[in-house]
Amino acid sequence: MKKVLVLMGSESDRARMDQALPILQDAGVDVQVEVSSAHRQPDRTAELARTAEAAGFGVVICGAGLSAALPGVVAAHTSLPVIGVPLSAALGGLDALLSIVQMPPGVPVACVGIDGARNAAHLALRILRLSAP
Repeated sequence: MKKVLVLMGSESDRARMDQALPILQDAGVDVQVEVSSAHRQPDRTAELARTAEAAGFGVVICGAGLSAALPGVVAAHTSLPVIGVPLSAALGGLDALLSIVQMPPGVPVACVGIDGARNAAHLALRILRLSAP
């Protein structure tokens, strides 16, 4: 089964995004976790997205708060499924939720609920199972 890349924009997002890890690991999925900001490290973020498929990843989970640009930036640089996790910060996460669900045509991002890393993991497993033998 392919791996899952879990990205977050800031180290402060780790406690909420780490909730996805046991679900993926219990299913036998290899997971790589990276902190890479769409705003502070745009080149690194784009490179992670561009090379994810060749590195054996099948899904990318992106956690982001505030303007929540990370899932959209990643989706713009990969053809892999991207799942956005809006993280609560300002406005209780509503701003992040709206940023993630309002992607332009051709830049699809699936979106789970605010602070929904566990559901993102479950969705990633379902996506991976579509291509598993």
